This record gives sequence, structure tokens and C-alpha cells, in this order.
Amino acid sequence: MDLRVTIVQTELHWQDAEANRQMFSDKLAAAAPQTDLIVLPEMFTTGFSMNAESVAEEADGLTLDWMRQEAQKNQAVITGSVMVRESDKYFNRLYWVRPDGSFASYNKKHLFRMAKEHHTYAPGKERLIVELYGWKVCPLVCYDLRFPVWSRNSDNAYDLLLYVANWPKVRSQPWRTLLQARAIENLAYVVGVNRVGTDGNNHPYSGDSAIIHPKGYQLLETSEVEGIHTITLSKKELVDFREAFPAHLDADTFSLNS
Repeated sequence: MDLRVTIVQTELHWQDAEANRQMFSDKLAAAAPQTDLIVLPEMFTTGFSMNAESVAEEADGLTLDWMRQEAQKNQAVITGSVMVRESDKYFNRLYWVRPDGSFASYNKKHLFRMAKEHHTYAPGKERLIVELYGWKVCPLVCYDLRFPVWSRNSDNAYDLLLYVANWPKVRSQPWRTLLQARAIENLAYVVGVNRVGTDGNNHPYSGDSAIIHPKGYQLLETSEVEGIHTITLSKKELVDFREAFPAHLDADTFSLNS
């Protein structure tokens, strides 16, 4: 079947989880999207903050409860990343929360050293592949976009590649270019969801959230404004394209060392 994907591009309240949760609840209630999957930005409750010691939640904290409520209310999977504390470590953790309350998670592997993210958070070690209505989905986080090996679609392991991000305006050109490259090289749909506005460190964000067809053209391109957009992805188009252009059969094999 086809897959309805909703992306939420918005400003974020700096390090104020309660305000952000309420903001997203209000926006989703107003939009009332008829959808299968709702995608929020990276660190959607705080902005891209290194102040984990003061702001991070427990892994089973209020935001996970909120995501369960929103998934049930909208009858759709909801995903995005938050900063969490687990034992003596902090993670930039993406949650994939289903309407029945069950969930999966992925810890961001590639930590953005230019912001010293690797000094605050522990890296993830395993990718996550989840299934939704017959679609295989690989959700990743922001800086992961720059690493094609980690994103590689070996043996068509996924149909849809997701990136949730806080990607600054100063590097908007690489963001747009790499989203298209990941779609083309992996013969898969790509969704990239970024924020807008200015964060607590005075870094501006231009959004540029996008949904890319496996052939590399844009199904959705946003500007530097807030918005909620829903696009239907065609599984038949994906299957037909892979059958007509099976470049994956000639891909180089490799293995990853942790």
C-alpha cells in the first residue's frame, strides 16, 4: 500500500520541553493530518543543546509518554529525537512510537564534533529498521546524513530513509544536496525534517525540509517558514523503478566495524 507521511517544520522553544510538547500538540490538533507517519525534528523538545545534565529526561520520561498519547490520538506512528539520560550516559535518541504504545529507538551514531556533541552524548552502535504497513523504514539523525556508508541500503534493507535534524542555515546547501544523493544512491524515498528559527546559541535554521523520490527529484520542498505537510508515497513506483533500474545488484559489498 501507499504510505502517507507528515512532516512538521517549526521553530522550537529553547530547552523547554513542556512548551515544545504543548506546541506540537496544538499544531497537530489544528492540522488533524490524515496520515500514517508523523516526523518531528531532532531534539524536538529542547533544540540542539549540549546542556544534557540539566535538561535531559529519563529514557521513559514525559516525552515518551507524550509521544504515545499523540500516536494514539492521531492513529499514526510519531518519530523524532530527544536527549535522554540512561544510567550514567546521555543519548541523542530517536523514538519510533506506534499507536498501540509500543516503540523502538535509535541512538544517533555520528555525533557532531564541531559542536562538541561527542563530549556530551554517547554514540549509538546499531541502525534501526522498522516496518510500517509493509514499508521498511530506516530512521537516522542529522549528522548521520554526511556518512553514506552508515546510510547504505544494502540488499534493499529499507524503502524509506528518514533524517530528523537541527541543520543550521549556513550549511543548507549540503543538506539539500545530500538528501538527494542519499535517495539516488540507495534507490529509496528520503525524508528530511529540519527546524526553522534561531536557537539559544544564536544559530539560524532555514528549514529546507524535503521529501525526495528515489529518482532524486523533490516531491516536497519547503521554504524558511513553519508548516505541516503530508505527502503520499507510492510503493508501486518504488518497486517498478527498482525493477527497471536494479543498480543495487552491482553495488560493492562491505562490512562495518563498530
